[in-house]
Amino acid sequence: MLNVQTRYAVHADHARGMDTEALRENFLATDLFIEGQINLLYTHYERFVLGGAVPAGGRLVLDHVEQAGTPCFLDRREMGIVNIGDTGTVAAGGETWTLEKGDVLYLGKGAGAVTLGGQGRFYITSCPAHATFPNRLLRKADCKEVKLGSVETSNKRTIYQAIHPQVMESCQLVLGYTSLEDGSVWNTMPAHTHDRRIEMYLYFNLSPEGRVVHLMGEPKQTRHLMVANEEATLSPPWSLHSGAGTESYTFVWAMAGDNVDYTDMDFVQPGDLR
Repeated sequence: MLNVQTRYAVHADHARGMDTEALRENFLATDLFIEGQINLLYTHYERFVLGGAVPAGGRLVLDHVEQAGTPCFLDRREMGIVNIGDTGTVAAGGETWTLEKGDVLYLGKGAGAVTLGGQGRFYITSCPAHATFPNRLLRKADCKEVKLGSVETSNKRTIYQAIHPQVMESCQLVLGYTSLEDGSVWNTMPAHTHDRRIEMYLYFNLSPEGRVVHLMGEPKQTRHLMVANEEATLSPPWSLHSGAGTESYTFVWAMAGDNVDYTDMDFVQPGDLR
């Protein structure tokens, strides 16, 4: 079963007047991971698509998506899939890959229909692509590790760069995930914006009661979202993105836009936030 929602782009001036319900409706993605379903969110931020697929031991096929306007979803798109569940399989273009938890699969433009199976919980990201690059499975050991933060500042964490220029080539998709150590709750501090790209966060490895206070909005007009396990946030170019949790967690970050330069960001120091 395939379900697709559409989110239109929101101007910063409009977001300033939104109440909690409106902020959640526009910038939070919920109910992505439902057994037996593929749930996608088609956004008008760089035409970025995110979603979840839970085959629950069966098979789910992602092929035609009306919003993309092509016979097959990947005819003019690339895709990054992260398994955040148990062992699962992904098949496309005559190849089949087995993904353990934390593995990342890149599928290039023209890879064809995608079949997802096993006990995986698959986080799907996709953006338009103008060139084709080889499909590639990335284990955690294949990722570039970057260790940041400290216990003293409650943000000791490891960044795993997967679909990233220092690891592999893609068209415009950049993706990885960040794991916080026990006792650390802050991510991405100091916060930042990047006017040339959008970014999406999927928070997971939270308990049912756990929450992340996700900061968003303009640096001088901050807002927040209360985010539960396996929910995602949308960050327009004008919005910062940072957060602190009630416990440790992991989040997938995915970006698309004018370039694939991971460091292309404008930092905002804590003292400058309002």
